[in-house]
Amino acid sequence: MSADPCAPPEVAHYTCYRTREPLRIDGLLDEPAWQKAPRSPRFVDMVTGAPGFFDTRAAALWDDQYLYIGFWIEEPFVEAHLTERDSLIFNESDVEVFIDGGDCYYEFEINALGTIYEVFFIWQDAYSRGSRFDVPEFDLLSRKALSFGGNYDRDPHTFWWGTHPRGCRWAFLDWDFPGLQAAVHVDGVLNDPATIDRGWTVELAFPWEGMKWLANGRSLPPRPGDTWRIFFGRFEKLSANGAEIQPHPAWVWSRHGVADTHRPECFPYVHFSAAFVGE
Repeated sequence: MSADPCAPPEVAHYTCYRTREPLRIDGLLDEPAWQKAPRSPRFVDMVTGAPGFFDTRAAALWDDQYLYIGFWIEEPFVEAHLTERDSLIFNESDVEVFIDGGDCYYEFEINALGTIYEVFFIWQDAYSRGSRFDVPEFDLLSRKALSFGGNYDRDPHTFWWGTHPRGCRWAFLDWDFPGLQAAVHVDGVLNDPATIDRGWTVELAFPWEGMKWLANGRSLPPRPGDTWRIFFGRFEKLSANGAEIQPHPAWVWSRHGVADTHRPECFPYVHFSAAFVGE
C-alpha cells in the first residue's frame, strides 16, 4: 500500500454504465436503473479513511445527453436553512461533486433544501493571454474572479500560493453549469429535531453539452472506455452542547489524506462503459 492516498493504485475506480431510459430528476432515485447501478462503498473520512459514522453512498449513470449522479445520505436529523443560490452551502450539511477538466475543474454543492452552490476554477498556470480561457466567459475583471489557494491554506508560508504544487486557481463564483438539473428528497421531516429521519437523497443530471470546458480533449458525450476524474463528497454540520463542531466532518468516496477537497489528483476514476446497467 502506498503512503500517498492519492497515488493511482490507492484511488477508487468506478464503472459508469449507460441507462436506456432518460431519468426523471425528482430526487427519489426510484427508477430501476438506480436500483441496478453499482453504488460506492460507504464514504470514509477525507483525511484518515475511517468509515463515516453516518452512511453515504453514491452512484452514476450516463446516456448521450447527461451524466447522472445519485446520493443516498443517512441522516437522523435532516437540517438545512440556506435558500439563496450560491450561499456558502458547505457551512451546512451538504453533498458535493467536483468534475476535473485538466487545467480547470467545477465544484457543485447542494443542501437538503435543494439550494445550489457552484464555482468554476481555472489553474492560474493555464490562464494566459491567448490561451483557450482568454474569452469573455472567463474575463478576470468583468467576472470578478477571485484567487483561491485551497481549503485551509492559512499557514503564513502558503497563504498566498496555497499548498498544491500547481499553486492557485482563478475562481469564477458566478458560473452556472448550463442545463443542470438537480432535485432532493427528504425521507423524514426537515428541520424538526423532535423527529428521527431516515435521511435524504439527491439526484443530478449534468448535460454533456455543458461540459465543453471540462472535456480536455475528450469526446462529448464520452466514448466507451473514456475516463474522467470526479469527486463525490459529503460535509456534515454537527453540534454538541450548543456549540458547532469545527471543522465539519468530511466523508468522501476516496480519501485525500488532507482536509482539502480541491485535489483533482485524488478524485476517483470514473470509467464510462458501453454496457447498459443491469444487462
